[in-house]
Amino acid sequence: MKNIEILFTILLIVGGINWGLVGLFNYNLVTTLLGDGTMSKVVYGLVGVSALYQVVQYLKCRMATKAA
Repeated sequence: MKNIEILFTILLIVGGINWGLVGLFNYNLVTTLLGDGTMSKVVYGLVGVSALYQVVQYLKCRMATKAA
């Protein structure tokens, strides 16, 4: 795995755990740790970019599998 893929995977895990906490307990861990300012928005943005990257990787893999 490339370093960027490891980083994106970690960000997706953090994002998933945070959404789980929000859904189950109405508790936002990112906002608690970083406040409601710019840093939280940066983390949310990076989680979104990570998700888009993983979607593209998934689609590439699916297309390569169908071509074979």
